[in-house]
Amino acid sequence: MRSYEGSVGDKMARLKRGKLQLPDVLRYGIELAKVIQELHSMNVLVLNLKPTNFLLNEHDEVFLGDFGIPYLLLGVQPPDSDLALRRGTPNYMAPEQWEPEVRGPITCETDAWGFGCSIIEMLTGVQPWFGKSVHDIYRSVVINQEKPQLPGGLPTSIENVLNGCFEYDLRNRPLMVDILQAFESSKNAVYGEGEGIDIGGTLSDKSKTCGFTTWFLSKDLLQVGDTIRSRKMFNSRNSQDLAVLEGSVVGLEKDTDRDGFVLVRVPNLRSPLRVNASTIERVTCGLATGDWVRLVNESKNHFSVGILHSVQRDGSITVGILGLETLWRGHSSEVEKVDPYLLGQFVQLKSNVETPRFEWPKKWGGGWATGRISQILPNGCLVVQFPGRLVFGDEPNTFLADPDEMIEVSFDTCPGIIKKYQHLEDFHWCIRPLSIVFSLLTAAKLGVSVGKCINAKLKKDSKDHRTKDGEVGGKPAWLRPNILFKEGAATAR
Repeated sequence: MRSYEGSVGDKMARLKRGKLQLPDVLRYGIELAKVIQELHSMNVLVLNLKPTNFLLNEHDEVFLGDFGIPYLLLGVQPPDSDLALRRGTPNYMAPEQWEPEVRGPITCETDAWGFGCSIIEMLTGVQPWFGKSVHDIYRSVVINQEKPQLPGGLPTSIENVLNGCFEYDLRNRPLMVDILQAFESSKNAVYGEGEGIDIGGTLSDKSKTCGFTTWFLSKDLLQVGDTIRSRKMFNSRNSQDLAVLEGSVVGLEKDTDRDGFVLVRVPNLRSPLRVNASTIERVTCGLATGDWVRLVNESKNHFSVGILHSVQRDGSITVGILGLETLWRGHSSEVEKVDPYLLGQFVQLKSNVETPRFEWPKKWGGGWATGRISQILPNGCLVVQFPGRLVFGDEPNTFLADPDEMIEVSFDTCPGIIKKYQHLEDFHWCIRPLSIVFSLLTAAKLGVSVGKCINAKLKKDSKDHRTKDGEVGGKPAWLRPNILFKEGAATAR
């Protein structure tokens, strides 16, 4: 049996500041990335990458230890039940590792998160999320979607690839081949500057990204003859390039340039169009990465609706499905395309769903509430917020949803004025109070107006009555006196 001198974690513990120099980190990173890449080629995941699992021999060469977790995916029960429950060490776990059946699937990109956490610890000497409880780490990583901060002074390529490792959506993370390329390109530059390079304490935060990353786009390079269509924005109906709805690739300007241009033959156009490769996507068997699909033969062990993660030119596909810890693998003939759910859509439970898979709030007057999709996880699980609910304190207002139990809600699908108004209340909780206030003000204004009309009518009626009793035009009328005694009349005695 081969013996080792200890681990990288042991070496760091013996150092004064507990951190390694950048050249050593790059060297270890390259050696580890090669091993992990080889394991991934055999469909084996590590899922427990951390410095204490990186073993060192007498020549200071690093080897990967602890292969307990991959056996979980093969159905072998590990000796440590706590390990089986958590699928890794909390400080190094990706968001999908905490609840793989709900927030998964677990893929090769999951190891990229653990790799990034390990590199940061080697550079800083501080464990990611140090001092936090397991529950606090869960809230930071899974709920709040926070990311470990990078130390300042890193080479640009290293900083970019590490930032990519911490993308919340695993599809946007780099593969080990991308990490290896970044580390190898930086190694020569760093060694050329000398081995005394140290990492400063300035922190950089580049956690906010949108749309597709370079790592996502690099996972499927185009070839001549590929059928293509305009690439839609992440979870959106809008295409990036409306000039190319569909066509075929007839030429590549740079075969290896991810940001290069391609020539596309479009129907009804005589000359090929020159378009950026990032604005179009390959279509095989009528499917493209990111499409929503449904399994033709449904299974009792998991749900049937999911998101397509890859489609090879031979028709083999992988799909992220709610209820599965890992990717479903099969052929394009085993699925059918379905309408997608999109960010910003309003959804509610179908009428035939009595007990939803996940907790779902109700309206003030009873009945299921309607919410807006704020995020779509890689397995199709919907993250739904409820702007129409007024919540207090720590009461949750974001819930998960099974797409198979949902139905879209819009003004077009709401029959009648009452239903349309009820949907209007779903946009913000203040709609109902404002409607009540507006109604009260309108009623008060109407009451004042009616009161004035009635008052004017009463005054007019009163005036008419006085006129009949002796007033003409507001002036007294002269009445002829009643003469009882006329001149010359005899007076009775």
